[in-house]
Amino acid sequence: MLSLFDGLREVSIWSVALRMTLAVICGGIIGIEREYKRRPAGFRTHILICLGAAMTTLTSQYLYLVLGQYTDMARLGAQVVAGIGFIGAGTIIVTRRQRVKGLTTAAGLWAAAIIGLALGGGFYEGGLFATVLILVAELFFSRVEYQMLKNAPEVNLYIEYNDNRTMDKLLQEFRERGMKILNMGIIHSKSNEKHNACAIFTLRLHKGMDLDQIQKYIQATAGVVSVREL
Repeated sequence: MLSLFDGLREVSIWSVALRMTLAVICGGIIGIEREYKRRPAGFRTHILICLGAAMTTLTSQYLYLVLGQYTDMARLGAQVVAGIGFIGAGTIIVTRRQRVKGLTTAAGLWAAAIIGLALGGGFYEGGLFATVLILVAELFFSRVEYQMLKNAPEVNLYIEYNDNRTMDKLLQEFRERGMKILNMGIIHSKSNEKHNACAIFTLRLHKGMDLDQIQKYIQATAGVVSVREL
């Protein structure tokens, strides 16, 4: 541990002020990145969660060390870890394209709460290092993740089309472009309804294939109503 913080690990007015200040700073730093990307839980939300978690640990220490109430100091912190899931779940949504969004924000809120618990308990090194690593994960690892998804060999496509002739055209186009069909599910519209038929394909792509370009080709096929990635 760093000797710099040795005098601030006891519960005093200065250590309490430092822990709460660091909780605000660390939570705010994580929240700025989310705010910049216009996520539902942004700057202030991360600050409040991190600060509230820090206050939870400080309250547990105060009850035990100052007031002499011999209770489990980890009990309040455990409730924070469990309870933050309700807030995180509120940031997770399913878009019209059937994509799940908000998981990173929910995980960031949970991590901000843990950082607050660590700082509130006087574990300054852990809280500060975790803040730096979370920023690295959100700012730089997201680019790595994007490249991995862009070059993923398998893709799921949801296609709406008018008739069976359109499906024949699609199957022929897949063969011509060298795409292997791993799985296929088709839902036919009833004869007395005006709904389009739809199909879900799991395709294996060759290395170097551009998914956006493939979707454009499929969308340009006569009879295709819409196409989107699942």
